[in-house]
Amino acid sequence: MPPKAILFDLDDTLWPIAPVIAAAETLLHDWLATHAPRVAQQFSIEVLRQHRLAMLNAQPHFHGNLIELRRAGLLSAFEAAGEDPALVDGAIVHFLAARNRVQPYDDVLPGLAWMRQRMLLGSISNGNADLEIIGLAQHFKVSIAASEFGVAKPDASIFLAACAALDVAPHEAVYVGDDLYFDVTGAQGAGMRAVWMNRKGSDAHLAAGVQPDAICGNFDELLLWLQGQLED
Repeated sequence: MPPKAILFDLDDTLWPIAPVIAAAETLLHDWLATHAPRVAQQFSIEVLRQHRLAMLNAQPHFHGNLIELRRAGLLSAFEAAGEDPALVDGAIVHFLAARNRVQPYDDVLPGLAWMRQRMLLGSISNGNADLEIIGLAQHFKVSIAASEFGVAKPDASIFLAACAALDVAPHEAVYVGDDLYFDVTGAQGAGMRAVWMNRKGSDAHLAAGVQPDAICGNFDELLLWLQGQLED
C-alpha cells in the first residue's frame, strides 16, 4: 500500500548530532568554570559523560528523557563538589541553547519539501531537540518527544500514538531513523514499515539480525524508494 505518512527520527537522521553535543558540552563546562568552579575542577567533560552513561545503564528509563539524565548527572556532581544545586537549572538552559544549534544535512530540506507535497509528515524522538528553535517545526504535522509522551522508542505505543495523531493506520506509515534498535525494530514492532537511514554505509543490520524494509544512504535514495512505493 502506498504510504500516507512518513515519520522521522531527528538526531543523526536529519542532522549530525555528535559535533553539536561536543560543542554544547564544551560550552557547558566553560559555564561551570565560571558559575560552579568546584564542579568544573573536579569533573571533566569525559568524567561527567561516563557518570551519565553509568546512570543510564542503571536506570534505563532515562532513555525517554535524556535532559533529565543530564540534570541528574549534574545534580550529583554539584552535590559531590559542594556547589549550590540551584545553579543546575541555569546550566541546563545554557546547554540546551547550544544543543539546538544543529545544521541539517544538505539533502534534508529539499527532501522534506518534496515529501510534504505528497504525504503527511511527523517526527518521533527520544532526544531533546526543539524543532521550533531549530526552524523545522513547520514541516511536521505531528512531533512527539519521548520526554513529553512518557514512553520512549522502541516501545510500540509512541509509534502508534504518532500514527493516531496523523489519522493513519500503522501499515500506512513509514518510519525513518538511523538506529536499528530504537527506530527500525521499534517501528516494525508497531506495524509500520521502517527505513534505516544508514549514512555511514554500515552493514550492522546483518550482525544485529535486523531486516529494514529499506536501507538508504541519504535523502536522495529515500526519495527514490518512496517514489517506487507511491507508484505501486
